[in-house]
Amino acid sequence: MTALANSTLPMIIQGGMGIGVSNWTLARAVAERGHLGVVSGTCIDSLFIRRLQDGDPGGHLRRAIEAFPLPDVSRAALEAYFIPGGKAPDASYKLLSMWRQKVNAVREQITILSSFVEVHLAKEGHDGPVGINLLTKVQMPNLATLYGAMLAGVDYVLMGAGIPREIPGVLDGLSEHRGVSMRLDVEGPAGEAPDLLHFDPSVHWPEGLPAPLHRPRFLPIIASVSLAKMLQKKATGRIDGWIIEAPTAGGHNAPPRGRLEVNEKGEPVYGERDVVDLDEMAALGLPFWLAGSTGTAEGLQRALDAGAAGIQVGTLFAYADESGIDAELRSRVLKRAARQGGLPVLTDLRASPTGFPFKVVEMEGTNSEQAQYEARTRICDLGYLRTAYRMEGGRVGYRCPAEPVKTYEAKGGTQAQAEGRKCLCNALMADVGHPQVRDGEAERAILTSGDELQRIGVFLQGRTSYTAADVLEYLSAGVLAPVQVANA
Repeated sequence: MTALANSTLPMIIQGGMGIGVSNWTLARAVAERGHLGVVSGTCIDSLFIRRLQDGDPGGHLRRAIEAFPLPDVSRAALEAYFIPGGKAPDASYKLLSMWRQKVNAVREQITILSSFVEVHLAKEGHDGPVGINLLTKVQMPNLATLYGAMLAGVDYVLMGAGIPREIPGVLDGLSEHRGVSMRLDVEGPAGEAPDLLHFDPSVHWPEGLPAPLHRPRFLPIIASVSLAKMLQKKATGRIDGWIIEAPTAGGHNAPPRGRLEVNEKGEPVYGERDVVDLDEMAALGLPFWLAGSTGTAEGLQRALDAGAAGIQVGTLFAYADESGIDAELRSRVLKRAARQGGLPVLTDLRASPTGFPFKVVEMEGTNSEQAQYEARTRICDLGYLRTAYRMEGGRVGYRCPAEPVKTYEAKGGTQAQAEGRKCLCNALMADVGHPQVRDGEAERAILTSGDELQRIGVFLQGRTSYTAADVLEYLSAGVLAPVQVANA
């Protein structure tokens, strides 16, 4: 696990924000300027088929689909999901079957295709680096998602929200089109044999396997030195660096270390034990990037002075013109932030079905309002945050504390565990303009952002729109010269 030469490393990493906030358009805008553009792989298959059902404006998905090396898969996907001109606004989206420990080849193939398309479009027309971000906690789609991204030549894989110990070995195996396995976390008594997720690329190549693939660099997202040391010792293959994420970052945060204390708003209180010792990180011999409230030129310079290779920035990129956030919703946020200097962000201990603290933007008209959310009929029809559990008789079942409470209780959960949990899968899909419609009602959004949204007015300077290039210029002022990558 040798450190990479600094000359090969990006100084600015654009955060991989899901669902679909870090889309191919944003990642390409960052990568073509020489920094690391990152697409989100979370729920990418469901997002992909919704874009097709919306008519694929501009034809970008269909252009990338033509480049996919399994034409029968491409043809089947278009026949099943593409609607010329788009579905009616009040029509519901057709859904994919929910992921399980074992799914059929067709279900795997739509996931492979979807991540291939996203990465292919992000890499189109330039030589800059592109990564994909996945949540370790969302286990079941990850093997197929990684394979599709690797077929498109993804350069980096970033993973947090858990302990991605097995992913380096998975990347090694997928690069050679070998079958790979990883442990499935199952709540309850252990089975007679380990519960595994398995993915075999050869199933999808009836006429023989293609040449080996590029093995992307792997950057775990961590919140402690102890986790980094454990991964460096026990990972199944090469780790290429670390992203050290502070609890001020958006999305899911690591819980505080030690005894849980909360402030007057019910947010977890982080202390000195949650501050990562950067000297200890440097001693591990791998490059690292700092994330969480680093999105200024001064933040970048402080990171470099502390020995970091650079920074990862999410919030500023999330509201750039190129991001996937619905344009009307983004405009509302920026207009209000320009007036007030920022928007309030709550670290909610209960919102996420995963049990991790989750950053929620407090904004009227969204499901961040508890009364608004409680008026919603509970439903779990995407299922990415379901967890596996042991049923009577030893079989594996699936449950989510954000599903209907009686359903959850029938699966062994409790009302207390379900209280306050929100369906992030559907809400985050609404964030990016693809809300499911049921009985004429569209799902409402739940925005997530880092604490920097509370101070974004310093960056905006009265503006109500900006581009990814504006963010890069702001971050690099006085630190590095603008970088332009030659067109491919």
